[in-house]
Amino acid sequence: MSDNGTRTVHTDGVRLGYRSWGSGKGVPVVLLHCLGEDGEDWRGPLVPGLAGEHPVHALDLRGHGESDRPGSYAMDDFVGDLRGFLDVLGIDRVILVGHSFGSVVAYLFAQEHPARVDRLVLEETTAMRPVRPPREVPEPPEEPALFDWDVVVQWTRQRNDPDPRWWDRLPAVTAPTLLVGGGNGSHLPQQDLHLMADRMPDARVVTIDGAGHLVHETRPMEFTRAVLDFLAES
Repeated sequence: MSDNGTRTVHTDGVRLGYRSWGSGKGVPVVLLHCLGEDGEDWRGPLVPGLAGEHPVHALDLRGHGESDRPGSYAMDDFVGDLRGFLDVLGIDRVILVGHSFGSVVAYLFAQEHPARVDRLVLEETTAMRPVRPPREVPEPPEEPALFDWDVVVQWTRQRNDPDPRWWDRLPAVTAPTLLVGGGNGSHLPQQDLHLMADRMPDARVVTIDGAGHLVHETRPMEFTRAVLDFLAES
């Protein structure tokens, strides 16, 4: 364990950093951060709200935080890392909570491994359909980024021209799913959340209007309450 409480595991030769809280007997929860952040981004009321009932793990996605920067950042790589992480920790069934980029990793995993996902929370998620006109691949910042900038480069290309199966297989996400939108102030089309929910067998949208894209940061108590109420449903 590092000085900041980060632990590491290895899967398929990639080191992944993560933080853990709680000792409850409920289904384990894995938190997946957005592009450019790491597991520290989840420190706030959500973690103690969950940790009384569930073991909680906040993963650093590859290229971020204490995890390796292997240079390959296909979405399949992130999904494979998540699968390996769960296998190493002995987690057969998981609750996934993802924000933005991390939410895409979460629902792609749920498409491939529906039996392993108990519930799914997607905060300000992205509908993976072609972007027209395509976004320009951004140049790296003048100051070194705190994460591997190649993640942004490869993500932009995949976002512009996504694999069609990522949209087509949304009906394979069988876990009860909560999509949380930030309403006014979000740069994402909020209607996309409803379109995604309509394609999933058991999904609904909650909008925390005015929260913008960083719902769990700008409106932490409302976000936490929405998540906890959803998880408490029978």
